[in-house]
Amino acid sequence: MRAKTGFLALSLVLLAAPVAAAPTVADYQRSLNLRNDWSGLTENIAEPAQWIEGTHSFIYRKTVPGGFQFVMMDADTKTKSPAFDQDRLAASLSKVLGGTYTGLHLPFTEPMTSVTFINEGKGLVAWLDEDNAWSCTLTDYVCAHVPEGSGQPRGFGVVRDLTIPADNRPKPSPDGKWLAFVQGFNIVVKPAGGGAVTVLSTDGSEGEFYDPQSIVWSPDSLKIAAYRVRPGFARHVTRVVSSPAGELEPKLATQLYPKPGDAVDIDRPVLFDVSAKKQVNVPFDLFPNPYTMSDIIWRADSSAITFEYDQRGHQAYRLIEASAKTGAARIVAEDHADTFVNIERRYSHDVGGLGKELIWMSERDGWNHLYLYDQTTGKVKNQITKGDWIVRTVLKVDDQKRQIWFAASGMYPGKDPYFQHVFRVDFDGRHLTPITTTDAWHDVSFSSDMAWYVDTYSRIDLPNVAELHSADGALVTEVEHGDISKLVAAGFKAPEVFTAKGRDGKSDIWGIIVRPRDFDPNKKYPVIENIYAGPHDNFVPKTFWPFGLHSGGDKVVGMQAQADLGFIVVQIDGMGTMNRSKAFHDVAWKNVGDSGFPDRILWHKAVAAKYPWYDISRVGIYGGSAGGQSSLGALEFHPDFYKAAVAYAGCYDNRMDKISWNEEWMGWPVDESYSKSSGVDNAWRLQGHILMIVGEQDSNVDPSSTLQVVNALIKARKDFDLIVAPNLGHGALRNVGDFSYGLRRQYDYFVRHLRGEPTPDWNALPETAPKAP
Repeated sequence: MRAKTGFLALSLVLLAAPVAAAPTVADYQRSLNLRNDWSGLTENIAEPAQWIEGTHSFIYRKTVPGGFQFVMMDADTKTKSPAFDQDRLAASLSKVLGGTYTGLHLPFTEPMTSVTFINEGKGLVAWLDEDNAWSCTLTDYVCAHVPEGSGQPRGFGVVRDLTIPADNRPKPSPDGKWLAFVQGFNIVVKPAGGGAVTVLSTDGSEGEFYDPQSIVWSPDSLKIAAYRVRPGFARHVTRVVSSPAGELEPKLATQLYPKPGDAVDIDRPVLFDVSAKKQVNVPFDLFPNPYTMSDIIWRADSSAITFEYDQRGHQAYRLIEASAKTGAARIVAEDHADTFVNIERRYSHDVGGLGKELIWMSERDGWNHLYLYDQTTGKVKNQITKGDWIVRTVLKVDDQKRQIWFAASGMYPGKDPYFQHVFRVDFDGRHLTPITTTDAWHDVSFSSDMAWYVDTYSRIDLPNVAELHSADGALVTEVEHGDISKLVAAGFKAPEVFTAKGRDGKSDIWGIIVRPRDFDPNKKYPVIENIYAGPHDNFVPKTFWPFGLHSGGDKVVGMQAQADLGFIVVQIDGMGTMNRSKAFHDVAWKNVGDSGFPDRILWHKAVAAKYPWYDISRVGIYGGSAGGQSSLGALEFHPDFYKAAVAYAGCYDNRMDKISWNEEWMGWPVDESYSKSSGVDNAWRLQGHILMIVGEQDSNVDPSSTLQVVNALIKARKDFDLIVAPNLGHGALRNVGDFSYGLRRQYDYFVRHLRGEPTPDWNALPETAPKAP
């Protein structure tokens, strides 16, 4: 009865609201082609610069008519030249990859961070996708595939894959006299010039073995440190490859895939005095329950080792020192929290490598800041940065000048708190100096000698500007200034930035609004929210580049394409996401299912209160991965507000997803909070309309998570729609495969269920159906 009442109410709303005619095939085609039609309409949009080590030259990529161009600039002479022969590189890549590429359209993923220049700019390494890297020389243009890292991989960083042998190549001592390796699960050494093997340990076994990849020699060549490992549970996920290319019969694929609650590898550091053939055990009372342990690092004087300990559950994080002589351990620095220590943002720096002072990043005062420690006492000497703002990352530390260059957000009250600016500060916290000033997002890169830096900045309404500055901050020259005049002439308009108060009545919630290009303020428009609420970042775009496909949130042109079919499309960062205060972030603790919805709904209502054309009686939502989980959650936990959802590759039950991301926010051990956020356990609550899309070969989120939602919905006798994409992975039909098909199905869904209008009969129109862009 409730469903019928809701349908009647929606029908009355649809009848009362003036709406445009149903979208035609041509309207769909225009939206599906929009990214392609617009992506070549910018010029001189420069990406952040990469400096060539030891030189005053840097390389950047910029847009030009027809594609992209790599440029090298000499800061001393201010001259520019092509960074390399792009046509020649295209020919080489076409040959080895079996494709057809041009110099202006090399097969590099966007942005330029997928390309790293090496060998003093005479070579590059490029990622063609997230798992596929190629290295190319820029002298003779020879390209070769970069093999996967040697050695033993780990499932999500916590369980070693024991089916693949560890890298046990002998590790030479710094003086070149000894070789260390593992033999029969134990640490052994032998003279580099040949001779008998000396066994240093006898306690290694199959169930508690020494990891050869962890072996580290002391600088004085007299000692060794390594981890002894108690292996965790090797859970494997099995997937069916239903439609293997060129084959009829399906196949199986397996993956090492630890999940929340699974036993992880337990690493314990052990020390050895090589000349005395003595094993020195390190008591583990200060690191009793590790989730992960960092690489072991020797003090420069070989007196001790240090390592970082992330406690299972992420509520304690410690830098620990252990004496090489006795094994005695002590805490050098630590953080602890009743919720979580944010391991997404860790930084430590041993000043001068002397083991006397330490720069440490912490949220202990409620904001992410830098602290100077006395390493000998383990006490804080002074807080370096302080205030209601956050340090995002440390860019450079000058131990001699005792200065730090860092990126920060939220420094300026009343401005967008997510914009990144760069500052310099002394170790004692004095002389805090802004490096950037324009109200925008800044990427700053320094030459290796700090004589120059390039500041590349933009906003969603400001195309990229790149400037060359001298070390004192003076503007030397404008490197590039983005030109979007053709894009604007084609109809591009920057989204409106909108803020409203969140659930606490104090925090500003920031979002953007995209209107259709034929917007009529006298009409009422249904609203679609583009959601990604992963606690590991914030997601509303802050830089200009609007063309990317959606993964952690659709980009502006993708939102525009959807809006042009008669919708208002928005994106919001609610509480529970990163880059604000710790209290703002802590909302996600054991509460991923919250997704910031109380803040989002208040934001929607504030927009509707200002704009009569914003119809919050017809709100839909879409997203992928964590955004897919949130999209389903909207219809389960807030069906009074959200009416339709399209969910891609959702991690719908945090117990079914990878261990790393989920324990980070949902905690350990696994408890009832996992069930409270579960899209499976709460499937019975679903109202409205849901379309789920999943790739059967998703290696990021177990695709069974989607099918378990399906099972629960069937048991609850709920209606739903499902697309399973054969052979495709986590980005299925949103950024890999025939994503135009996925977008068309998404468009259809919202036209039917929010606009209440029929969609084209695509099966009757094979000749006019949209083609992939």
